[in-house]
Amino acid sequence: MNENIKKRIEDYIKKNEVCLFMKGTPEIPQCGFSLAVSNMLKHLNVNFIGVNVLEDPDIREGIKEYSDWPTIPQLYVKNEFIGGCDIVKEMFEKGELQNKLKEKKISYK
Repeated sequence: MNENIKKRIEDYIKKNEVCLFMKGTPEIPQCGFSLAVSNMLKHLNVNFIGVNVLEDPDIREGIKEYSDWPTIPQLYVKNEFIGGCDIVKEMFEKGELQNKLKEKKISYK
C-alpha cells in the first residue's frame, strides 16, 4: 500500500475516537451493512465520523489491506479495529459493544 494512503487512513483513525469506514455517509448510507452499523452507533448516541469509501477508491482498497479485512463497513474505536457489520451487530446485541465503548471511555447512552 502506498504510504500516502496509509497515512491518510491512520489520520482518520487517530484523529477520531470512533471512525466508521462505510459506503455513503451516516446521513445517507449507500449499503445496508453501512446503514446497520451507522444506526447502531446512532442508537447508542455515539459521536462518530463516517468515512465515505465510495468517494475515494484509494481509501476503499487501502482500508481492506490496512485492516486485513475484506469487507466494508469497518469500525475503529480509539485506534482498535472492532470489525465489520456482523461482528458489530453481534457485539451490540450481547452488550459487548457497549462494554467496549465504556472500556475505551467513549460516551454513549
